[in-house]
Amino acid sequence: MDYGHELVFGTFLTPAVEQPQRVIALAQLTEQAGLDLVTLQDHPYQPRLLDAWTLLSVIAAQTQKVKLSTNVANLPLRHPVVLARSVAGLDLITGGRIELGLGAGGFREAVAANSGPVLTAGQSISALEEAMTVIREIWTPEGGGIRFAGKHYQLTGAKRGPAPAHPVEIWLGAYKPKMLALTGRLADGWLPSAAYSGPETLTAMNKQIDEAAVEAGRDPAAVRRLYNLSGRFGGRGSGFLQGPEEVWIEQLAELTLTEGMSTYILGSDDPDDIRRFADVAAGVREAVAAARSGSGVPGSGASGSGVSGVGVSGSGLTGAASGSGSGVAEAPSGGFPVVPTPPPAVRRSAVQPWDESDRPTGPALDPARTYTQQQLAGGQHLIDVHDHLRAELEQIHDLVDQVAAGSLGVGQARSHINTMTMRQNNWTLGTYCESYCRLVTTHHSIEDASLFPHLRRADARLEPVVDRLELEHRVIHDVLEGVDKALVALVDGSGDLDGLRDAVDLLDDTLLSHLSYEERELVEPLARLGVL
Repeated sequence: MDYGHELVFGTFLTPAVEQPQRVIALAQLTEQAGLDLVTLQDHPYQPRLLDAWTLLSVIAAQTQKVKLSTNVANLPLRHPVVLARSVAGLDLITGGRIELGLGAGGFREAVAANSGPVLTAGQSISALEEAMTVIREIWTPEGGGIRFAGKHYQLTGAKRGPAPAHPVEIWLGAYKPKMLALTGRLADGWLPSAAYSGPETLTAMNKQIDEAAVEAGRDPAAVRRLYNLSGRFGGRGSGFLQGPEEVWIEQLAELTLTEGMSTYILGSDDPDDIRRFADVAAGVREAVAAARSGSGVPGSGASGSGVSGVGVSGSGLTGAASGSGSGVAEAPSGGFPVVPTPPPAVRRSAVQPWDESDRPTGPALDPARTYTQQQLAGGQHLIDVHDHLRAELEQIHDLVDQVAAGSLGVGQARSHINTMTMRQNNWTLGTYCESYCRLVTTHHSIEDASLFPHLRRADARLEPVVDRLELEHRVIHDVLEGVDKALVALVDGSGDLDGLRDAVDLLDDTLLSHLSYEERELVEPLARLGVL
């Protein structure tokens, strides 16, 4: 079952005490790569690990957008009143970027050795349930002093507050029936790890959560389904998440559509894994968005070989094409209801890698034809994907400007500190551009492998257009290689910022021109042929 949750992707970092700066850098990389969430394990009895809340506070101060959470907080050594106020305070400081992963405390002997409560498994679960009540009472500013008479926690007039900046979600790490039932009754999310609960176990465990939610009068969809992942990129392994990005995209998209998992958290401290996972995130979003729209590429699906397609999160229609019903939309007097994005009026680069005047065109519009809202969603999906790429391209220009601003003081001051700042700026830009180049390549690869062959089969008149689009994909690949080379030259000193600007300007011209041409020629066929 797909619960329809927004897709979220993040990292699960090891808070190693011997490399604190590296952990912070990996958290920053998570944000720079475009992922949504950074999580840390919490084992207060383990001296080789940094304190989770101290480290999360530092990471919060050195990031801007990424959300943060424990994965999961060790309740027996975190009193719920203090924990609630720690979460709320950090959420207020960050403007609403904190969530709470919470666990009953599985390492009971280690907890006891550090003066924590000695509890049985059953007592740990009842203590967790009481703690969730206490935490939410602390976060509720109205109602006077808190009086709570539990078996494990007693509050006799405790003051409320502070309230967090946003409704903080509580995600439970749960595997066994009683914990799964508690998740269904009270939690905002379920956070298992694939290492302990493989994909084949999810159906039965989700069923237990759903049944408990219904019994408690809740909608099962109120419980977000998260998943801690581990895997290996490269090769063609037969197991779960063993292979290139395409395998990960296929398997995670299928888990979303069949099991309802919607937040995927990668357990890796390898920077390259994090960058590649960002590409996976983009691909899963495309595939799931296409499937949810009901207009996936024929031959794809939520079972068998998985899901493939083109799309991106957020597929709402605009103007005459808005709505999700199956009614018929009339084309306005100006033509097709979904309007392609025009190319830029001004070029940035003097280089023109192709002649735009010889681009072939497809069949003319039929002015009498009508389209259903579902059909129109296919063309709008393509525009949504392209709008994402356009927005990311603008951020590359902004990052180049930041590098330029940072370089002014470096040559003048000749100081070691400014030199390191310059290197950091260049590294940040390189990380982002590298990730963006892979994002564009992944998008084009999906089109070449899945969308274009079907268009050729469905309407032979589109073959010259598809051939040209594929040719332009190869040209754009070369332009992206030029950006990468300019970045390498900037970092090693053989090039300069002007060379990088020229390469990015050429990318801007070629990519925006290509996206506009593709929309002009394909938004109507996608609706007419129903292939997206």
